[in-house]
Amino acid sequence: MKLIFLMKVRIIFALSCLMILTSVGSVAQTKNHYQADSDKLTAEFHKERRELLRSKMPDSSCAVIFASPERIRSADVDFVYHQNPDFYYLSGLNEPNAMLILWKEFRLVEGVKTNEVIFVQARDASKEKWYGKRLGTSEVISTLGFINAYPSEEFDMMDGLFNGLSKILDTGIPKGLVDDRHSKADLSDLVEAFQLKSSYPTAKHDDYLLGKLLRSMREIKTPEEIKLLQKAADISVKAHVEMMKALKPAMTEYQVEAIGEYFFMKEGAQEPAYPSICGAAENACILHYQTNRRTLNVGDLILLDMGAEYHGYAADITRTLPVNGKFSEQQSKIYQLVLTAQKAAIEACLPGNNFYDPDRVAKKILSDGLINMQVIKSPDELGRYYPHGTSHFLGLDVHDVGTHGTLKAGMLITVEPGLYFPEGSPCDPALWNIGIRIEDDILITEEGFVNLSAALAKEILEIERTMTEKSIFDQN
Repeated sequence: MKLIFLMKVRIIFALSCLMILTSVGSVAQTKNHYQADSDKLTAEFHKERRELLRSKMPDSSCAVIFASPERIRSADVDFVYHQNPDFYYLSGLNEPNAMLILWKEFRLVEGVKTNEVIFVQARDASKEKWYGKRLGTSEVISTLGFINAYPSEEFDMMDGLFNGLSKILDTGIPKGLVDDRHSKADLSDLVEAFQLKSSYPTAKHDDYLLGKLLRSMREIKTPEEIKLLQKAADISVKAHVEMMKALKPAMTEYQVEAIGEYFFMKEGAQEPAYPSICGAAENACILHYQTNRRTLNVGDLILLDMGAEYHGYAADITRTLPVNGKFSEQQSKIYQLVLTAQKAAIEACLPGNNFYDPDRVAKKILSDGLINMQVIKSPDELGRYYPHGTSHFLGLDVHDVGTHGTLKAGMLITVEPGLYFPEGSPCDPALWNIGIRIEDDILITEEGFVNLSAALAKEILEIERTMTEKSIFDQN
């Protein structure tokens, strides 16, 4: 059965790839990968973000933001590159070995009056043959809308960039730097040159203020960002529905994961927004479980915490499902308690409320419920079975930045209460290995809130009904 299932997955995947290559073959011939999607954020969006940041900066200051470093997976193989969200937010560039400088006021740089400059990888035909096309300075100017762009190796030779400043704002040195001894212009070289050049002026470094300003900006999503976040949620919802329909005993966690991630890619996501969590039975009680190798048995619950990333923006959705299609009586009691807490917490996602209000609401309901079920004796014991918070910000990071103050229109947060009873817990053994979390993506609006993932079933009867529907992976 497993072999047939895996063969079907591979066949469907291959057919889908063939259809995609046939229908969009012309995309492969586009000038560069930045033109392959028409719904990405525009150069105007990133320019507006730079202008907004500049308006918040102190007089006579500059901000310095680095791209993320490339990270070695093993030997000469790197992990798939993922840009520093702050850098992408302000530039739109998705390449390594780059650096952005924004000045509060205009100044002359290489004889050109400007208030910003970006240093990027130079074109290199030999490397592009292996790793794909680079934009280079000319296309950074034409595609991303910068006035000044220079090859990264020229930064070390340019003088006066930090003269006359009172403050140099940065977000600290990127973690995980590795010096490529074959390159004179990798991120390590840029950082080293920056440290030398910025040590000469009398300006004070401030690696706190820039982070604070960016957190306050990024926590409020623009209409363009909300559109991408809704798309990421829509893709994720479709994937979760297909996992519900395909779920059967004797499958493995990784087969369920494969179905979800297949639909992520089929629907246009670039990648999962984070490592998929597909934990059955005891594994559902491990909050960030990622092994995903267990075989599913009748009577198990499986917790699926999976979200797609679309043009850099993350969805984050969790559903907990009965492997055999029916919740047991004991599972239903715990599930309904978590669902009641989640619904009430979502209702607390209102502009003007505190960021932690949904958490307080959820914890009150969960603790009262467990006290009534005689699982705990006081609210102080809830942390044993609910060890995490109810919400986090969502955006360019799955755990996005924010100020954690008052909820405002444009903020996007998760609401994800849960209860977990690992084997050996001081409770009725009938609860052992039950782990349940329910998570949706909630947009704060002027009128209240919108659940971006509302289309995905979470009521017990809705889930059980969806699980009776035919899957494309079912045997004929």
